[in-house]
Amino acid sequence: MNDFLDAIGLVLVIEGLIYCGFPFFARRLAEEVRGTSDGVLRIGGLVAMIAGVVLIWVIRG
Repeated sequence: MNDFLDAIGLVLVIEGLIYCGFPFFARRLAEEVRGTSDGVLRIGGLVAMIAGVVLIWVIRG
């Protein structure tokens, strides 16, 4: 459970850095997402999840 909470905290830190450091980029990215089809978003989410699992698997051995 601690690892899960650590991961959630890290996600919040990274998102906070994007919104704080690059607000124009974050706004533009949100506008791009609105125009993207559901299928493309699903594929992107699936790829991100797989990459995350592989990264954790490689790091933890």
